Amino acid sequence: MKKILLSSVLALAAAATVSAPAYAASGSTATASGTAVANIVSAITLIHTPGTSLNFGTFDTGTGGSVVVTSAGAGSTTGDVAFVTGTTEAADQFLVKGDTSRAFTISTAAGTVINGATSIPFTTTPSAASSTLSLLGVSTFSVGGTLTLAGTEAAGLYNGSYNATVAYN
Repeated sequence: MKKILLSSVLALAAAATVSAPAYAASGSTATASGTAVANIVSAITLIHTPGTSLNFGTFDTGTGGSVVVTSAGAGSTTGDVAFVTGTTEAADQFLVKGDTSRAFTISTAAGTVINGATSIPFTTTPSAASSTLSLLGVSTFSVGGTLTLAGTEAAGLYNGSYNATVAYN
C-alpha cells in the first residue's frame, strides 16, 4: 500500500510540474517597432466633353441596316441605309482625371435613341479598353457605336444616352 501511495504522490507531483506555467526570466523578451505605409490616390473622375456626342448623322433607313461610327468618328452604313449628302458623323469624347501615371480601364454600355414611342438600340465601342493617365493626371478617349435600324422607324430627330465607366486597375 505504501508503494501505491508513493506512486500516486509521484504521479501528482509530475503532473503539477508539467502543467505549471513557465515564467520568462528577466532579459528573455524584446520589443521592436514596425512600420506602416498608406498611399491614398486621387479619385478618378470622368467628364463628358461639352458639345460632343456620338452622332450617327442624317440618313434614310431604306429597308433597314445599320449606321456605324468608329471611335475615330468615321461613319459608314450597311444594308439599305444611306447617308444624306452633307451629313456629319462624330464620335463622342471624354476626359479622365486622376492619379498621375495610373492605369485605368474603360467600358461603355449600349444605349437607345428615342423619338416619341419609337426607340432604336445602339452599341458602343470605346477607342481603347484601357489607358494610363499622363504625368499631369489626365487622359482622353472617344466612343463610337453601331445603330441598328429595322427600316420602319419614323422620320425625325432621335436623342438618347449611354453610360461610360472608368476604373483604376
